[in-house]
Amino acid sequence: MAHRGRILIVDDESNARAALSEILREDGFATETAADGFKALGKLDEFAPDVILTDLKMPGLDGIAFMEKARMAAPGAVFVVMTAFGTISSAVDAMKKGAENYLLKPLDPEALGAVVERAMEKARLVQEARRLRDRLRERNALSHIVSSDAKMQAVLELVSQVGPSKASVLVTGESGTGKELIAEAIHAASPRSKAPFVRLHCAALSESLLESELFGHERGAFTGAFSRREGRFKQADGGTLFLDEIGEVPAAVQVKLLRFLQERTFERVGGNETLRVDVRIIAATNRDLAAEIKKGTFREDLFYRLNVVAVELPPLRDRRGDIAALASFFLGRYASENGKVIETFADDALAALLEYHWPGNVRELENVVERAVVLCDGHRIEKKHLSPSVVPTGDGDALPAIPGSTIADLERYAILKTLEACGGSTSKAATVLGVSPRKIQYKLHEYTQSNPGPVDSRTVEDKRRD
Repeated sequence: MAHRGRILIVDDESNARAALSEILREDGFATETAADGFKALGKLDEFAPDVILTDLKMPGLDGIAFMEKARMAAPGAVFVVMTAFGTISSAVDAMKKGAENYLLKPLDPEALGAVVERAMEKARLVQEARRLRDRLRERNALSHIVSSDAKMQAVLELVSQVGPSKASVLVTGESGTGKELIAEAIHAASPRSKAPFVRLHCAALSESLLESELFGHERGAFTGAFSRREGRFKQADGGTLFLDEIGEVPAAVQVKLLRFLQERTFERVGGNETLRVDVRIIAATNRDLAAEIKKGTFREDLFYRLNVVAVELPPLRDRRGDIAALASFFLGRYASENGKVIETFADDALAALLEYHWPGNVRELENVVERAVVLCDGHRIEKKHLSPSVVPTGDGDALPAIPGSTIADLERYAILKTLEACGGSTSKAATVLGVSPRKIQYKLHEYTQSNPGPVDSRTVEDKRRD
């Protein structure tokens, strides 16, 4: 039987974690535990909890601080805080900051069950609302593709033609050209548009995890398989499954994919029941699959099953007429998200965007514009707001070499100064620096531990004055 939801338990008391985990597993929930807030942050991506139960009093990162950081990494999770009777005021404070409910220690099993049920129901509602928003976005995907270039217009015409069919589609192109957006547009143009559009990044998973994600698994199929899990094929029944980076799929999984494309059937990992689903496959890759076939790393028969219709996306450098339009589109989006009124690009800034070769394609352009919006303090994007990759060094924007400074000093200076420019937002600073918010959080914790007291950027600045 499928589990009733995923719950992450964060508590520095090992006995409390173990007991709580056992109770919730007996009630049919999948659980994961962490001994402190920092360890819990590291488990959010992999475990993807629906509900997070966190103690308020913990060393290092307390429950409220953990909740504030975790909300950025797991925006769909619902939080329940646990506290002793004498600190109810802290629990009320946590609820003001976004917690759904609180539990008093020692925990009462009946109260625990009722609170968890309500939190899980809230999580389901939040997830359903997100699915509805995604579905609406998918339906309108074609209208949100910004392009006037003849090559892209030909691609969009092909999307309109292939969308209503049942054919498998292989989308190719360099990283950052918008392959997933084209896949969404194909789904939106199909009779399946009201059914799920399910994504899976094949390169991000090991062979065993990829097989489980695709086909699901039975309880006890491998260590940690505490209950049956439905895979992406089952989730996409009636709709579309988008397999990104299909060229990274291991040979054993390629065989199972081929069988599905031929027979439309599969079995869960560790199971014998043959399942049949109605799923359309759209695959994408930035690899040359013909070359991979010659090397023997990709099956030729699978290639032909996937490549019924081929859609090739041109790189941004081959459609320079779209750069200004895309930059303006991203400017409007991120100015709105950041609550800023930024009207346009300065002439020299736009010229720099048009001259740049864009190895990262549309994704890189989007990141560059978002960074510029974050750093902009006026009504237009200036050349100084663009990243050093776009504007050659020598304009005075890059951090100069400082004799005597270590790499760690320079890293600390870059992180703290960027945080200062971004008003303390780790997510915005992460975008500007091109790292994950989690890395910045860990670094701030490291600075605090190594130098208790206010964290500032004086270490490098002092050396600059010397």
